Amino acid sequence: MSTLPERLRIVHVVFSSKLAGGEQHCIDLAHAQADLGHEVHIVGTQGSAMTRFVRPEVRYHGLALPILRGARLRHIVKRLSPDVCHGHLGPACKAVATVPDVARLGTLHVGFKAHQHQRLDALVCVNQAQQSQLSGFGGVSRVIHNWAPERTAAPVGPGLRAELGLQADQLLVGTAGRLHASKGMDLLVLAFKHFAPADAVLAILGEGEQREQLEKLAEGDPRIRLLGFRSDVDAALAAMDLYVSPSREEAFPLSVLEAMRAGLPIVATRTQGLTELLAGQPGTLTPIGDAEALGAAIRSALDVLRSCPKQLRQAVTYELKRFDRSAAVASVMDFYAEAIARRSSASPAPLDLELAPTHV
Repeated sequence: MSTLPERLRIVHVVFSSKLAGGEQHCIDLAHAQADLGHEVHIVGTQGSAMTRFVRPEVRYHGLALPILRGARLRHIVKRLSPDVCHGHLGPACKAVATVPDVARLGTLHVGFKAHQHQRLDALVCVNQAQQSQLSGFGGVSRVIHNWAPERTAAPVGPGLRAELGLQADQLLVGTAGRLHASKGMDLLVLAFKHFAPADAVLAILGEGEQREQLEKLAEGDPRIRLLGFRSDVDAALAAMDLYVSPSREEAFPLSVLEAMRAGLPIVATRTQGLTELLAGQPGTLTPIGDAEALGAAIRSALDVLRSCPKQLRQAVTYELKRFDRSAAVASVMDFYAEAIARRSSASPAPLDLELAPTHV
């Protein structure tokens, strides 16, 4: 096992204007590393929603325009001279791969793509299947599961159930995530419209490009509520009776980990990440892209809930030791040591420098 200096200088890179799972993971990891005494920076997009949640001890460097980001990242890295440069999501990983003289890592929040990840020194895989799919990758890899990030935001307003005007016996189905086709929110809206009981309510937390489409799908059904981005996720989860993850593609969803931490029953699609996350755990998995099967599972779960008075229900117990935050952060730091040692002992590889603008 390689050893690390007591204090590292770490640069995380994520080119996002929104705040979704990968961005939240980056912020929480940066905070955990700062708490350990390391000097931590994040290079991102100027005006990103991330900036509202990055603590002062982590310095945020915002890039104003989405052009030549690789060149501008190299300039920042040359000035900071960090020990590690860690990319999150594909465009950031592609830019990190062009940085010389530093250990270059990426986290596969989605999946391996050779043109974005091939030239990195090390890759963090968030599930076991990813590690078997690194065709042609010459660096080192390690499986380090995601964890549910720490939440500090206080509840907003009187609470979600009161905000929605729910009666005590009404069942609240919820989900959280980007409003993007990969997240399958359209499938959830269709499943809920056709299978959920008349007095149940669906709360969708999140923003994204699919919002207008979802509003049209939900039109005429006042039970379906699109609530936008929420900072009080834990409080919202505590108000829910059932959590649904309808994704078409999912590597390792933080929102489902948060629902597990909240003790909610879960219905989810059989994506790569959910299949591994819920293996041997309570929960119902349905085929990907099948709104009818998803709806039937939601209806069945709500029937079970309705058969037991709310005051007598017990939280669902999940095994969460595999997703312990402290252990995962320690594994990341150990992997940094391995990547740094490997980089220092290897001859420099030629860099594929950007000659054209990079687009997200």
